Amino acid sequence: MFGTVLLAVVTAMHLYVFARAASVPAVVRRIPRRAVFAAGAILWAAFVLARFTGHGADGAAAATLESFGMNWLGALFLTSLCLLAIDCVTGFGFLLRERAPALRGIALLAGGVLTAVALFQGMRPPVVEDLEARVPGLPATLDGTVVVAMSDMHLGSQLGEPWLAARVAQVRAIRPDLVVLLGDIFEGHGPPRHDLTRRLGTLSARLGVFAVPGNHESHGGWGGNGGLPIEESGIQVLRNRWVEVRPGLILAGVDDLTAGRRAGRGGDSAARALAGRPPGAAVLLSHSPLEAGKAAAAGANLMLSGHTHGGGQIWPLGYLVRRLYPMVDGTYQVNGMTVIVSRGAGTWGPRMRLWRPAQILRITVRAPGAPSARGGDAPTPKKGA
Repeated sequence: MFGTVLLAVVTAMHLYVFARAASVPAVVRRIPRRAVFAAGAILWAAFVLARFTGHGADGAAAATLESFGMNWLGALFLTSLCLLAIDCVTGFGFLLRERAPALRGIALLAGGVLTAVALFQGMRPPVVEDLEARVPGLPATLDGTVVVAMSDMHLGSQLGEPWLAARVAQVRAIRPDLVVLLGDIFEGHGPPRHDLTRRLGTLSARLGVFAVPGNHESHGGWGGNGGLPIEESGIQVLRNRWVEVRPGLILAGVDDLTAGRRAGRGGDSAARALAGRPPGAAVLLSHSPLEAGKAAAAGANLMLSGHTHGGGQIWPLGYLVRRLYPMVDGTYQVNGMTVIVSRGAGTWGPRMRLWRPAQILRITVRAPGAPSARGGDAPTPKKGA
């Protein structure tokens, strides 16, 4: 269903963009209209080939084809938006008839500029962002514990072992006490790549490395009842269960709530994951920032999530994402529980981000009453839904 809808939308965008391009005087003076439409047909065919042949296949050729197809999709989307904005201003050519074709040329140029900015931002290494979270129940002896959180790496044909090696080096430079991976670690298409799992196994921290599955781990059955490939590298996967990392610090994890809803699996995952835990601060790992109220009611003090890519990676998709996920990026408060949502360390689909960069979170957890390391009160969190 997703592939069918995607193909229909992409086909419509190709028809729209190239029909508008063929009406721009600066274009048709240099390129015959037939050549414009032929270019559109070739690019459409290249996208279809990339989607249904390169997607999930092995080898450098397939990876190159998929990369081209996904980035062309992002460029097409941004250009369509720019053209649509001009069409709205000009009444689709019925207003400002003499100026409308030239204005469409400006829209094509704007689409190209936005594409270049998005590619630059998407290709950049993720930035390390510092946050503090005051966690009720945290013992004073664990005050100042540094947690590194990475979500949505989408490792696979587009983000491979060299990219992952650079991220491992970033994490090592932070020297965290605890590392957590918040799902969508792998793209999930094709067989597991042992070079990636081996590299993930080089992550280390004094209190351990833990992970939860995301919706992409469910592709191909990776997130089913069996284990995840990273477990062979020594990373502990928390699937609706908890561990006591140290006395007074409990780490719990749930299977992806979005995938669970789509599969018709209901229930209170947070309550199951936290059931029977000992006293202390409870940190819940959940790929999707859903059911935060239930997590707070179950006794979680801090919830770490990802999945939203900060609002869909490319503006203005964030407006749609916020209708599905009220918490998309940053720190929130839900019934006394702190929720932190990561924008993700990698990208999905196009290697694009507009406007905010990818991130790795360095979270310092503070005990109640301990002074802030920032020399004052931490920034006021937003209120969650």
